[in-house]
Amino acid sequence: MFGSDIMDYKIHNKSDKPDNIVEEQNKIIDKAIEIQNVLPYYLRDFFTFLKGSVAVSTRKAYLSDILFFCEYLVNETDLTDEKNTKNIKIETFDQIKARDVNYFIGEYCTRYFVETKNTKYVMKNNNRTLSRKRSSLNILFKFLYRNEQISSNITDGFNPIRMPKVQPDAIKKLEIDEVAKMLDAVENGTGLSEKQKQYWRKTKHRDKAIIMLFVTYGLRLSELQQLNVDSFSFKRGTFKIYRKRDKVVDMPINKSVEKSVKLYLNKERDANTADEALFISLQGQRMSKRAIRKLIKKYTAIGMETSYDNGYSPHKLRATAATSLLEHGFSIYDVKSLLDHDNVTTTQLYASHRKNAKRNIIKNFELDDEY
Repeated sequence: MFGSDIMDYKIHNKSDKPDNIVEEQNKIIDKAIEIQNVLPYYLRDFFTFLKGSVAVSTRKAYLSDILFFCEYLVNETDLTDEKNTKNIKIETFDQIKARDVNYFIGEYCTRYFVETKNTKYVMKNNNRTLSRKRSSLNILFKFLYRNEQISSNITDGFNPIRMPKVQPDAIKKLEIDEVAKMLDAVENGTGLSEKQKQYWRKTKHRDKAIIMLFVTYGLRLSELQQLNVDSFSFKRGTFKIYRKRDKVVDMPINKSVEKSVKLYLNKERDANTADEALFISLQGQRMSKRAIRKLIKKYTAIGMETSYDNGYSPHKLRATAATSLLEHGFSIYDVKSLLDHDNVTTTQLYASHRKNAKRNIIKNFELDDEY
């Protein structure tokens, strides 16, 4: 859809954020601007609104959904005679009815086709994706009405999208014994093939530090991937992480994590590398999110004694950290704060796993001698 060549940045950084985070955010902003450039010019007030009200990644996601809707208007409907998205008139948006959006979300987005030179792909979206697209259009049409660019607010007529209630038993996480097997694999090479061990011997301390940070703090993938060597202050016993919505947190370091990170720094990480990243690849560059995902999938698969394809993502280690902390008796509000959940109800999903512990207690506490 767009050119993939994003210019390299020379950072002139006077903010409190490290250069790598500033650079990453600017690349996302560039992509958002690319999308804006193929959308109608009269949406510039909306672009300004997004810029000041949501995170850069959310801004790009909203714009991507809106462009997809505009492409649908041009290519799949008679709502506009224009041949490209940039030329869609504001009168077109003013004439769109709630039923048009409902059809787009409920019919078109559930199953559409994308053709390449040799292949025709069938694209299907689940309710979570449909809900996000609906949310993007909801915020757009509300803004256009509030900004007096369209004559009515059609969003009240948007059909609701039923989201299945997340069941605690459906939350994927590692059990305590599986975490132990995973750590044994990363420490001793247990369960690795001979080919895998060739790399493991060079990266085992790095891999252990990554896993310890995930299962101890429940970090998001981006939070871990962005860590730099100078994020850690061992003298003060803290390390700095950059969370969603530009939040900066000084996180205390426990002894297990401190030991793992120091072993990696002292025994594996090349002190002469020019990259400021904490976790670097064998090529001496910051590990990519994709590489970290593959690493976690490999070790979780060993921990669960399953195939690589059934291994877990880093987010499942976030769930593992949450349930482990709650099972150790930590307050639900403390765990919410540690994991940076937006709402305590999210943390409560992990707390529900403790119901099994209650069943086990009662099952083994029969007062009648017969049992």
